Parts: sequence; structure tokens; C-alpha cells
Amino acid sequence: MIVGDPTILAVESRITEAYERPSLRALGFFLIHVGGLCYGIRSTDSTMLANSFDEVRNRIAMRGGHVVPFAGETDAGRIADAFRNAIYGEEQTETYFGLSLPQFREMTYSKRIVWAPDGDAAFDDGSYVLQFDVEDRVRVIAFKSAPGQPYVPATLRDIYLAANDFYGLLQKWHDVFENEWASLPKASSSS
Repeated sequence: MIVGDPTILAVESRITEAYERPSLRALGFFLIHVGGLCYGIRSTDSTMLANSFDEVRNRIAMRGGHVVPFAGETDAGRIADAFRNAIYGEEQTETYFGLSLPQFREMTYSKRIVWAPDGDAAFDDGSYVLQFDVEDRVRVIAFKSAPGQPYVPATLRDIYLAANDFYGLLQKWHDVFENEWASLPKASSSS
């Protein structure tokens, strides 16, 4: 199932096997399409889908709260570099966009700007998707990188959507996925 326009923004998922336990939900894949590129692993057994489902629900609940002072005007490549360096770099710098390293990290986590990876194997391909609320719009910056490397420039995408369109897309995917999961026969979590 795909919700949205992959050339702009879309969420795609497939349930291979549904489970009774909501903490597992289903086996399958979860992908995010941004500006014509796909982020995540397309494999029928790439991940359990509970984390991705819960992350979409949490993003909707925190609408308007993914706000950081540098999101509106800063170049997407600079944001990708800063994020990779501050969170994963071996040698961080002291400041990022006027914020100290601890302030930048705290803001990254407390404002939940990281949509993917979402704690599951769905994005073990080196994909990162960052989301910012900027007034009445949402900015999505997506890129891929290799371990210990900065982002790969050819994979960088930067889009803005009206907030109603962005959160409407998330709500639609959430509802369709939940209905699909509810309608499927369930395997026991012990199988």
C-alpha cells in the first residue's frame, strides 16, 4: 500500500504476516518516499511494523512541536552534516547553528525531528528522514549515508508541504494500515 505521491512525499508499507500482539503488529516493510527517492529497505521481511506504526501516530500527536530555530532557512546539506556529526560523529564540533552540542542533541531528541530511523530495522540501509514544523508548513529532509561517513549528496532531498497535507497523509496511512492489519488473519506471536 502506498499513500501520497512518491515524487513529493509518500509512505509505503506491506504486511507480509500480521500478529495478534500490537507490540509486533506485523512483519513486512515500511518506506518513506521523498522527492522521488525511496528511503528504507524493501523486503517482505525487513522489519516488524509496530515501531513505524507507532512513530507515525506519535508524529501526528506532536503536530506543531517539531520546531527548531534553524529549520526554516538553513541549507539542507548543512542540516544533514550537522545531524550526522552531532549524533554519530567521532569528533563533534562545539556548536551547531549557534547551539552547543548538548543543546543541539537535546533539541534533536526532545523535538523528535528524526522520523527515520525509528528504532527498527526498516532503515538499516543508511536512510535518515528528518521532519520539522516551520510555521504552517512541514519541511522534510531525507538522505542516506554509510557508517562513519557524511551524507551522500546524490541522496539528499528537501521538500516543504503544507502542514495539513503532511499530517493528513500521515493520518491516512495510519488509518489504512490499522484497518488492513485488523482485517488480516493473525499469527500468534510465538510462531
